[in-house]
Amino acid sequence: MAASYWESTQRRYWQFSKDELAQMREKLEESEQSLVQMFPLPQRRHLSIYFNQQLNRLGKRLGVRQQALATAQIYLKRFYCKVEIRRTNPYLVIATALYLAYFLTLDISRLGECEFFMISEMHSQLIVHQPYRTLTSLQSDFFLSQEEGNLALSIVNDHYMTDLPLLYPPHIIALTAILLALVLRPNNSGGTAANMAAATTTALAQVQAQAQAQAQMPTRTSGSSGNQNASGSEKDRQQEARAKVQRYVAFLTESAIDIEGMVDCTQELISFYECHEQYNDKITREQINRFVKARGLDKS
Repeated sequence: MAASYWESTQRRYWQFSKDELAQMREKLEESEQSLVQMFPLPQRRHLSIYFNQQLNRLGKRLGVRQQALATAQIYLKRFYCKVEIRRTNPYLVIATALYLAYFLTLDISRLGECEFFMISEMHSQLIVHQPYRTLTSLQSDFFLSQEEGNLALSIVNDHYMTDLPLLYPPHIIALTAILLALVLRPNNSGGTAANMAAATTTALAQVQAQAQAQAQMPTRTSGSSGNQNASGSEKDRQQEARAKVQRYVAFLTESAIDIEGMVDCTQELISFYECHEQYNDKITREQINRFVKARGLDKS
């Protein structure tokens, strides 16, 4: 892996603005207008959910670890920034992405051809920096409980089904996941998209307000000790939770973190979770299989 994300090909060649990403996808559809009109597909978030499910099923069968699955998801996103999906057999592309991420020895017809195609479209830039390292290193700094850490990890895993890996650095994703885990809390009831939006908006607004006031009167929140007292009262647990959020807010206030980027990441994740509620696996699968079979992409 490259020594630093900031010097990596990921940052130099595979991080885009939302406008850049939209323009790339628009050009792809314009180049294949007849296919686009002939084979309508579900919205992109639903396709990402479906691809994620197929990757997880294949990965579970082969015993592939989560970080390799995450890398495969990024390869899929990069590849489909360059190639219109209707030109490909997505199942073959999924298997190839997993092969590249984990160097499997799969006896799948045309896998070698698809591997060359994918590597070529990614210009052999296969190194991927992920949020997991940042998340692991910061868990103890913010005294995350095991449940909070697991929730943050789950959010990081979910972000691979969005455009965020193509838009923001890994550390921004990790910090957003920690924030969401702190404001939602595993034992907090009603962890809906609406509650997520309200809680994170409040926390990030607090960061911005403190940042403005810091020049005149720097704010530091000592919080409480990192010991997790399982026998504490509900009031104690609430105070501990507030202290964790305040500690986190103080950290963001005093750092040079891209708060606007975190706001955007939060909004994208909220939109994704709302979209996930309308996901229909059967419809998505049928629409993909229709163009794969109609164009003979499932044949050798």
